Amino acid sequence: MTAPEVIASRLMTIRSSSCRAQLIAAGLLALLLAGVRPPSAQAYTVLITGANSGIGLEFAKQYAAEGWTVIATDRRAEQPRSLTELAARYKNVRIETLDVTSIDQAHALAQKLANVPIDVLINNAGVYNDRSRCRPDDEECPGDWSVESFGKLKFPLLDTIMAVNIKGPLIVSEAFYGNVKASVLKKIVAISSSNGTLTGEKSPRPGAIFYRMSKAALNREMQIVAASTRSDGVTVVMLNPGPTLTEHQEYLKRYPGMLTTSFTVRNMIETIDKVTIRDTGRFLRYDGATEPW
Repeated sequence: MTAPEVIASRLMTIRSSSCRAQLIAAGLLALLLAGVRPPSAQAYTVLITGANSGIGLEFAKQYAAEGWTVIATDRRAEQPRSLTELAARYKNVRIETLDVTSIDQAHALAQKLANVPIDVLINNAGVYNDRSRCRPDDEECPGDWSVESFGKLKFPLLDTIMAVNIKGPLIVSEAFYGNVKASVLKKIVAISSSNGTLTGEKSPRPGAIFYRMSKAALNREMQIVAASTRSDGVTVVMLNPGPTLTEHQEYLKRYPGMLTTSFTVRNMIETIDKVTIRDTGRFLRYDGATEPW
């Protein structure tokens, strides 16, 4: 993300999040009044794609700390140190290999997890820019955005971004749909971006063509998934995490208004807690505000 994109993204007003404790208490009271025994936190399961770093890793950390069963997936053949350390700390974390662009891998893992209900499925894995010059183990390498500017387009990167950011969420959502339907919460989440907006910019700025078009397409496809799954009681939402300082974007911390990973993920988890089937198909900011796109 370029400096102008960061500044433009951060001009949005940050609204304070609701008190989570009150929401949980209200939910438990509703269950008790209905004669339903509420499940413990340990009974909930979340599957996160691209969980080895950044927003995905922070989701894994926070859900694990809350006692959820966390299925943290990553495409690498060898388990990343970030996840092995997390699994060593929390026994409720299991690590699985999943390249979201591989139908065979997705179906194989779904078969392995056939009897595991997945309450929240988070499609987080994504490609932002060209990292071909980054070492595989260098999570802090910012990558190259210049090859996504008109006149300098590197089209092989487009193929990768489309495969991961658009095809991947569809493969994963469909492969694990039976697990989601079998769960208590029945929620599918796609991590999107305000950079994909079609209507939120009065004057579209240049740059990051591949990434931005992929997020616009992601929002549209997930709207259609939401329409297709509503009758099953499955809630599908797209979330904008805002301008977040992941390992890959530490170089942007000099700009005002950047969000920490822990802050935006904590707010997204609260938003995921709150959404219901009435919200299915919506594009929301991390704090639950409606996003234009």
